[in-house]
Amino acid sequence: MGFMEAARLVPEDALPVPEGITPAWPGRSVVVDGASIHVRDTPGRSAHTEPAVYVHGLGGSSLNWTDLAGLLADYLEGQAIDLPGFGRSDPARSYSVTAFADRIIRWIEHSGRGPVHLFGNSLGGAVAVCVAGTRPELLRSLTLVSPAMPFLDPRRSFHGRLLPLLLIPRADWLAARRLAAIDPADLARMVIESCFADPTRFPEQRFAEAVEEARLRYTVPEYTSAYVRTLRSLILSFVRAYLPGSASLWQVARRITTPTLVIGGQRDLLVDVRVAAQVARTIPNSRLLTLQDIGHVAQMEAPRVVARAFLGLIEEACSIKVLPAGKNERARRARRKGSAQRDITFGGGITAAGEAAG
Repeated sequence: MGFMEAARLVPEDALPVPEGITPAWPGRSVVVDGASIHVRDTPGRSAHTEPAVYVHGLGGSSLNWTDLAGLLADYLEGQAIDLPGFGRSDPARSYSVTAFADRIIRWIEHSGRGPVHLFGNSLGGAVAVCVAGTRPELLRSLTLVSPAMPFLDPRRSFHGRLLPLLLIPRADWLAARRLAAIDPADLARMVIESCFADPTRFPEQRFAEAVEEARLRYTVPEYTSAYVRTLRSLILSFVRAYLPGSASLWQVARRITTPTLVIGGQRDLLVDVRVAAQVARTIPNSRLLTLQDIGHVAQMEAPRVVARAFLGLIEEACSIKVLPAGKNERARRARRKGSAQRDITFGGGITAAGEAAG
């Protein structure tokens, strides 16, 4: 087990003042190795941003990162990826965690943006662990939000109720028939209720976007197949992780050398709430943030807290100075005048050494 410490949050004034609900970031499709990958770009707001890649969870999409990517745009130039078979990306032949990790690795290589700050939520967290454990040179930092790492008790997860379905032949066909009978607004509402501790925190604009996304995805036959096959592959990887002599994501996690932040919600219904702490204990020199009244998607339910914790990580582990948001332009003018400051400076909040802001 590696050394774990509590995450440090930079002050609230490190982040821009909220100005309404940010629209979804524009998307584009890029062909990599013959398959179309959909990506949403969040442009950086300064000349000193670093590249970031955001990876969503099972049944999610690149839309899941809109708010966090916007909050961090003073520091990061973000790309949120739709995994194969999800969002607007092409389906794939394999939906294993390893196959998804290979896609993210190929994306980073194809874009030429590495090393990147890699974020992963749920399934995307497991994918990010696989990337970090196999290709550490591609990463600058790693942030895991409720990562779907192996655990054995299905009663501690909403997905455990779906286990009987996975044993039925043509389960994807049966699931497609069931989903086709449900109104997209009801589908979106069901997802939010399972992912948020308090669904009232989900803004109306975000709900409208989720309804439109559900209307798009659940009318595509390949989507339901991708969902069922991904869930089946994920659960099988959980079982294999505890078999004697079997390689597992836990073994991969022990090899990670990238500075890591692990975030878990105490009201998570989809991943065992004990997993985040176990991940943080397993990855050497990682930091843990536990949120008491948050569910499965902290980057959506509490994006400002997640952003502050990420800035605390990069300030401590990546030697990056962070300035209060209002001082960004003044800092840039100082650099243009030949300031001798040699630290990389981003928009954000300065905290004294050792101060636990929060």
